[in-house]
Amino acid sequence: MGFELPEWPLFGLDEDVRPALRRSLEACKPAALVTLYKVEGGGPRPPGTQMVFAEGLVAGFLSGGCVEGDVAIHAAETLADGEPRRLIYGEGGPWPDIQLLCGARIEILVERVMPDDAAAARLLTLMDDRRPAVWSTDGRERSVEAAAFTAHELCLASEDPFLVARLHEPKPRLAVVGADPTALAIAALGAQAGFETTLIRPKGPIEPPPLAGVAYSRAEPAEAFAEVGIDPWTSIAIATHDWDTDQDALLAALPSSAFYIGVLGAKRRLPERFARLSAAGVTDDQLARLRAPIGLDLGGKAPWEVAVSVIGEIVAEKAAGYSRSSTSTSTTSPTAPTGAPIPRRMSAPDSAKTLTSEES
Repeated sequence: MGFELPEWPLFGLDEDVRPALRRSLEACKPAALVTLYKVEGGGPRPPGTQMVFAEGLVAGFLSGGCVEGDVAIHAAETLADGEPRRLIYGEGGPWPDIQLLCGARIEILVERVMPDDAAAARLLTLMDDRRPAVWSTDGRERSVEAAAFTAHELCLASEDPFLVARLHEPKPRLAVVGADPTALAIAALGAQAGFETTLIRPKGPIEPPPLAGVAYSRAEPAEAFAEVGIDPWTSIAIATHDWDTDQDALLAALPSSAFYIGVLGAKRRLPERFARLSAAGVTDDQLARLRAPIGLDLGGKAPWEVAVSVIGEIVAEKAAGYSRSSTSTSTTSPTAPTGAPIPRRMSAPDSAKTLTSEES
């Protein structure tokens, strides 16, 4: 079996390869799982980046250069003989004609996962349950453990013995409350950016919005949030232009475990908004979580411009909240799935703390 990559690498838009792994295994076809486990010199993709190769299926990307084409050859060989392969590209690698333009050195593990693999089955079960999981493998034997919410590098590797541990977190969710073009643009862009997205329009039309990948709820905010299932991997964007709906949505959102909560509106009216929320029982700590006005200060007012600012702020908050070293070359043993805790910062970096202009 060989893999001929298409001219346009749309397969690289799949950041989370677990759905592709599931499609292969449910079709009773083995898959080659490729994990970038070590980066030196600031490569384009961080440790933990993965690809899946299977019959009729490719997902993920490692560098955006010529690496993927060569990895595809090794993935086909691993699928054929079951032997794991450790690949090195860049300085010290055996393929001097394959160099990363950034001058980095990367190390990659290719392993075969069979349809009856117990670790893969547990990984997918934990994905369905929205629980973090650590995939530990030496290329031949693998295990999966449920992980604590707080504390992991995305990927750790040890050499003696060789072992790679890769943290998988639940897919990020986005709940958008609103109905106007700005809310539609936020929801559409969120879905395109890989968020499991729901548009909430209380008492809205029966027909769902014609937005690809966006679910729809007509329920009131509190009920809709319960349907969505707000958890620490969920962001909430409130963009209704209606103070009563905003209030209802914020009263339901602010006590939740969502990692991001933002509301559209004028900066000059924030004291009034905060006073209403405080009078309704919202605590100072909960108010401090609110991004208002919503979005990074990019200066734009059009729906897509506001959507870019909102999704950008959510991505910044997510990156801060799930902060990991993107160039880690740690050789700490990853044998304990709960090891190597690092701080989680549930607020965006200073560079992301700008406000939108007077009206979003």
